[in-house]
Amino acid sequence: MGILVDGAVVDLREAYAQLGAPLASSRGIREIPPDMVAFLNLGEAGMNAARLVERSARDRDSRLNNPQICFDEGSVKLLAPVPVPTKIVCIGLNYRDHCEENNKPIPERPIIFAKFSTAVIGPGDAIVRPRLTRQLDYEAELGVVIGRAGKHISIKDAPDYIAGYTIMHDVSARDIQFGDGQWVRGKTFDTFCPMGPALVTPDEVGDPHNLAIRAVLNGRVMQDSNTGNMIFNCYYLVSYLSQVFTLQPGDCILTGTPGGVGAFRQPPVWLEPGDTITIEIEKLGSLTNTVVDEA
Repeated sequence: MGILVDGAVVDLREAYAQLGAPLASSRGIREIPPDMVAFLNLGEAGMNAARLVERSARDRDSRLNNPQICFDEGSVKLLAPVPVPTKIVCIGLNYRDHCEENNKPIPERPIIFAKFSTAVIGPGDAIVRPRLTRQLDYEAELGVVIGRAGKHISIKDAPDYIAGYTIMHDVSARDIQFGDGQWVRGKTFDTFCPMGPALVTPDEVGDPHNLAIRAVLNGRVMQDSNTGNMIFNCYYLVSYLSQVFTLQPGDCILTGTPGGVGAFRQPPVWLEPGDTITIEIEKLGSLTNTVVDEA
């Protein structure tokens, strides 16, 4: 795990260890675990430890500013922020403009489906077009990452359960999705859930319901909207889902996509091998992946 600080990636585990056991143990954590889900299970203590590292890394005279701990961002490969989510819960038809292009009424309650963790890839990884489909579509989405276990969470308390936000891409095989009459199989092929570039904590995001969101295919803007167009916002979704199952640290919620997807364009626009698709969300950065055919 690393922390992005001013164009550098700081090795979180090594940096925390370098700060010294007495300092670390005084905050209740002797070492940082090696993966994101285990880190999120530390709760607020883990976040405080990460903030300690960040503050120290910003100090030019800090002992963390050495090449064994602090790396230039361009010299490392970023993986998905949550490489193996505990759950991936997706929301369908959650933007007004997407309902309009579908010619669908506004849902009275969230439409829920799932992806599996084998679909997750990181920035720069290839989206693989399966042999089973020729109707590969893109969907830009704001991802919510859960940082605290809970059930029967109120809308008011929902922000306390969110560790942060990231960009997520709900890649879809439309011919399979529409042909099946249900969505899971067409949505969860391997590589169908790009995620990244980082988990951004709520204090840096501010209001998650006022962020520009775009999908850019080969330099052409295909989706251009704002998260304020969601029908059911992030806090409502956390509360709604928690009435059914326990939310756990490392769960990821894809909050739906705005209008402009390929399936409902005239003529339709499908992802093809050689394409480059970039999802951009204000304050979260950008997530770029290429498309290749299944070998």
